[in-house]
Formats: sequence, C-alpha cells, structure tokens
Amino acid sequence: MDSSTTATDLWNRVVGNQPHPSTWLIAVTGAVALAAVTPYGVWRITRNAITIAHEGGHALVALLSGRRLDGIRLHSDTSGLTVSRGRPSGIGMVLTAAAGYTAPSLLGLAGAALLTAGHTTALLWGAAALLAAMLVMIRNAYGALTVVVAGAAFVLVSWLCGPQVQAAFAYGVVWFLLLGGVRPPFELGRKRRHGGAPDSDADQLARLTSVPAAFWLLFFHVVSLASLAGGGRWMLAA
Repeated sequence: MDSSTTATDLWNRVVGNQPHPSTWLIAVTGAVALAAVTPYGVWRITRNAITIAHEGGHALVALLSGRRLDGIRLHSDTSGLTVSRGRPSGIGMVLTAAAGYTAPSLLGLAGAALLTAGHTTALLWGAAALLAAMLVMIRNAYGALTVVVAGAAFVLVSWLCGPQVQAAFAYGVVWFLLLGGVRPPFELGRKRRHGGAPDSDADQLARLTSVPAAFWLLFFHVVSLASLAGGGRWMLAA
C-alpha cells in the first residue's frame, strides 16, 4: 500500500460517517456523565475538564478577535487564567470575557451536531487537535499535564478502539460538556451572593459594558441550559 492510498484511507476514516449507536447506549453515557457532574467529590476532579474548555474558549475567541494570546494556566483547584493583550475595552474584549462560561456548553452543542451527523471520528480527532493547539500556550506544569492526558485519551480511543467504544466515549464527552456547562454559572451565582468572585467574568463584563453582572450571569445560564436542551434532544433523536 503506497503512502497516497494510506493518506486517502485515513482522510476517509476521519471525515466519513460512522453508524449511530443504539439509544440505550446514548442514554447510558448521559447517565454516566451526570454521575460525573453531580456529586461534589467527583465534580472536584472532573471539573478540570470544564476548566480546560472554559480557558480554551477565552483563548480561541481572543485570537479570533485579533488579540494577542500570552498564555494559559490551569490549576489543581480547577481554576484557570488566560492572559491576552490588546485593547482593554471594545467588542474583542467583551467577546473574550463572555467566551469562558459559554464555551463548554457551546462545544458540547457543536459536538452533538457532529454526532447526530455521524461524524464520531471527526469529533475525536478535532478535539485532539484543539487540545494540541492549546498545549502550546499552556504556561504551567499542572496545566500541561491535564491537557496532555486529555489529548492522549482522545488519540488513543480514536486510534485503537472500535466504533462502539469510540461512540460511547464521544457521546460521554459531549454529554459531560453539556451537563458540566450548566453547573459553573450556578456556582458563580452562589459565590457572588456571598460576596465572593469580585473579579469574575460576569463582573468584568459589567465593567466593560455597563450592563449589570446579573444580566451576564443570566446570559451564561440561558446559553448552558439551551445548549443542554438542544444537544440532548439531537442526540436522543438521532
């Protein structure tokens, strides 16, 4: 087999359609994802994945809006920080600040669309590519470790596992993003009620736009809940 044939086969494998799994498997992966989000002890660990998506959202939108990305840090307490340079105000900064809390849910919604269209392998490879690009901008050891582990999981599943395992993994990840994206806005609201998180994304957006932080918190809720409803419906109806 020559290299051109191998490249063609690989491309067809990535962009081709894979069969939809059974509804019971989709439902089971949703239940597993819910179990990874709901108990606080488990959430303290799994929330790291949501933080990766959160900070990745800040970073991606910062670049797309013309800002210069200085670096990303992910911490063991599941907090994170993305630093970019550019105008301290304006639409680019607003979009960058708004991208964090909405990123996990919107990534989950995009993933649900890919799965509904039968592109399981494309989702796995796309996620691995995004994590590889993010790794270049990580500026601390813990952050690098978490991104490498996450990326390796996608690569290994897409390369070594059969269609059913790939589908179970992909649906589990998408369910986790959709369900996990709902919890952080509630946590932020609770912190703000108790006087915490004075420099949260919602408060930064309030200072940038003169629109109350409560509005931006509501916006985060609407995006996360609408994404869960829409993405869940797509997957269960596929």
